[in-house]
Amino acid sequence: MMNHNNRLAFILSHGNKSHFVYPRKQSYTTENNQHNSDGRYELFTMVDNTITDEIKNLILAESTDELHNNSVMAGSLAMALCYIHRLQKHHKLTSRILVVKGCEDHPSQYMNMMNTVFTAQKQNVVIDACIIDNESSLLQQAADITGGIYLKITHTAGLLQYLLWVYLPDPVMRDRLTLPPRKQVDYRAACFCHRNLIDIGYVCSVCLSIFCAFSPICTTCHTKFTFLAPSKSTKKKTKKSS
Repeated sequence: MMNHNNRLAFILSHGNKSHFVYPRKQSYTTENNQHNSDGRYELFTMVDNTITDEIKNLILAESTDELHNNSVMAGSLAMALCYIHRLQKHHKLTSRILVVKGCEDHPSQYMNMMNTVFTAQKQNVVIDACIIDNESSLLQQAADITGGIYLKITHTAGLLQYLLWVYLPDPVMRDRLTLPPRKQVDYRAACFCHRNLIDIGYVCSVCLSIFCAFSPICTTCHTKFTFLAPSKSTKKKTKKSS
């Protein structure tokens, strides 16, 4: 939209899988590529029709008995990073990822999520987060680490306006814009034993695994910790002067 040479990829993060929606391997049908009477740009029409059809197919193929309140967000981010890495082998690109999220965080994805975030930081890929429902501490950390924008939408009716105003401009131009102020980032870590976010925990000095309760053996690297008992204090005999 900002440049004709820009590329777009659209990935759906579902409860049990990540689905690559656009671009598709097979070519789009000539029927959908025909000129539209509404005057829209043909490429925009093709992208809209492709994404709409893929979302419909995914919803219809999903069983109504299996309801998920979370998504495999870490897997979708990893898929996006792989796609970016493949393109950067042949083209010089400045890439970024926008995550539009409407479900709750799942603490079990903490490790995988952090691995993808640090990979994005190493590849200089900015991760922006647009939150529709509940706050996401994982995406707060992802946006802060990679230099992106984290914003919770209070009114979903203005979603398009937020996307065009906050997320569409290039990251280089954001310093010149009046954007919403950054919130304090929740940097709580998830324990390795129960995958719960904790404020205070125990850290293994060998593999840096985090636990919410004390254990003499690290369940990750199986290191045994020995504790030396405090030495007994010896009483010094003092000679009494006569």
